[in-house]
Amino acid sequence: MFGLSPEDIDYARGVVHVRGQVQSIGGKLYFALPKGAKTRTADMPASVAEELKEHAESFPPAEVELPWGRPDGPPKKVSLLLATRFGNAVAVNTWNTYTWKPALAKAGIIPPRSKGAKPWQWQAAPKDGFHVLRHTYASLLLEAGESVVTVARWLGHSSPAITLGYYAHFMREAGSKGRTAIDGLLGRQG
Repeated sequence: MFGLSPEDIDYARGVVHVRGQVQSIGGKLYFALPKGAKTRTADMPASVAEELKEHAESFPPAEVELPWGRPDGPPKKVSLLLATRFGNAVAVNTWNTYTWKPALAKAGIIPPRSKGAKPWQWQAAPKDGFHVLRHTYASLLLEAGESVVTVARWLGHSSPAITLGYYAHFMREAGSKGRTAIDGLLGRQG
């Protein structure tokens, strides 16, 4: 999300082109290719498109210049949909520490920070970071019956086997669908 540019969104086709991300090494931000160094195109539901339009109207994209490919790489300017109030790229660790985890704690999803703890000292596990939304997305799609091949492509996994390894337990209806298909083939009702 932190590398998403307005140019990555195709409202007419209802898709998002995943072309880049913001990475950090030693606190130095830079633009990089997406996970696995693979660009891809993912489906964008109308509700998400509407939220993105509203966000862009309320918070206009910011032109950000960062190194490309590595912290000491050549500079590249990218218009970002999500930026700090100062027009800088968002660092995911900073976002997790000062925005995401405080919001989760306020909502009662994770425990509040211990009294006297430093701002980055949360009891929450790393799995409670912003990245969990990627897992939520995949889980919801698979529970709804989306093809594992399609989900793997949208997530940028090198094969559906990787997607199944992470998310097979969310595919609860797989057995009953198979039984129903065989019963239908044999002319019986399950």
